[in-house]
Amino acid sequence: MVCITGDTHGDYSRFKNPIVKKLKKGDTLIICGDFGFIWENSKEEQRLLKKLSKKKYNVCFIDGTHENFELLNAYKISEWKGGKVHHIGGNLYHLMRGQIFTIEDLKIFAMGGGESPDIDLRFDHNRWSRCEIPNREELLEGAKNLEDADCCVDIVVSHEPPSKIKGFLKLKEKNAVRVTGLNTYFQELSNSCEFTRWFFGSMHVDKHISSTHIAVFQQIYNVETGELIK
Repeated sequence: MVCITGDTHGDYSRFKNPIVKKLKKGDTLIICGDFGFIWENSKEEQRLLKKLSKKKYNVCFIDGTHENFELLNAYKISEWKGGKVHHIGGNLYHLMRGQIFTIEDLKIFAMGGGESPDIDLRFDHNRWSRCEIPNREELLEGAKNLEDADCCVDIVVSHEPPSKIKGFLKLKEKNAVRVTGLNTYFQELSNSCEFTRWFFGSMHVDKHISSTHIAVFQQIYNVETGELIK
């Protein structure tokens, strides 16, 4: 089984969820950005990473905006399930941007990254990294990989949603919706590619927006069916 959840932000309690504990060897848990366990390189963090890498199931994550990209990008790039990854160790992998992975016969397109909603504050305190926003090469590689797959995948996993979905979720907010170039890029993909489901984590809500677009946060979902696992 391939399942998915939202931002963990370095909180190990998500892995103590009874549903996650039932995952078997060969199963895969995907985290939709803001993994947060590669942040300060402390002894405690290294202990948790080692613990995660020894899980019997695969733990895969895309990057969000609250990551230490200097540490993350220091890991060696390798190939796993047809796409490029940072292999953190054991069964723990960072799914790199713009890659297509075949996991349990599901073609999964992954594109992490985004723009911090508190970017001004983070910049002022020297806590912002330009690497949080996918660069031109990563976006072009993603588009090329999709083109090579005839613009048809089973699943899309991203941190940020397409612009129309973001606008819908922010409809009741008084402030103007901050739509980034990445949101627009995703909207183009949403319009031009065939996929069964699209999961994203940045909105910090568990909600089926439509039959195809699902916002994930603390719950665990079956990637293939889109159903909440209880």
